Amino acid sequence: MWLVVGLGNPGEEYEGTRHNAGFMLAERAARAWGVKPRGRTFRARTAVARRDPEDVLLALPQTFMNRSGLAVRAALAGRGIPPQRLVVVYDDLDIPLGEIRVRKSGSPGTHKGMLSIVNEIGTRDFPRIRIGIGPLPGRWDASDFVLAPFGRDERPALARSLEEAEEALGMILDGGLERAMSRFNRRNPVPAGD
Repeated sequence: MWLVVGLGNPGEEYEGTRHNAGFMLAERAARAWGVKPRGRTFRARTAVARRDPEDVLLALPQTFMNRSGLAVRAALAGRGIPPQRLVVVYDDLDIPLGEIRVRKSGSPGTHKGMLSIVNEIGTRDFPRIRIGIGPLPGRWDASDFVLAPFGRDERPALARSLEEAEEALGMILDGGLERAMSRFNRRNPVPAGD
């Protein structure tokens, strides 16, 4: 079994914000897999999807971003899933909007959700998909920017990112992590006018 975690903040006031890009991908995957995350199992909205040849536990933590690790630790322990079979999907200010990056491990950087996960599970060694939401405009404070909704003009680039992130997730779950890294860890300049 795999555990796929999309990071975000619960509540209507955070829907559609940049910090909820992970939730957006998790909800997109749930629709594609014919499941609906619900309830509060493992301090998260969860659903189990059958993806041959095995199941995937999909989780959207309800702990708020800076305590995401509590839900991840509970889900890993509750289902006996090793961290190497955890995939975390989250927003990243250092990656331009319209691009994604796939990593098999590494530092959480300054992302509060990832810091919480690494602290709670005690390892950095798990795959992750980073969805670009940057760059940070000069006049914005980072915490205000990530909690602001995507603008209408940003939605086409966001849609491309989510489509690529969904494809990368499928590749990882099918054993193609290196292939996903090779394919998606490149610069994808957004064409002018998009």
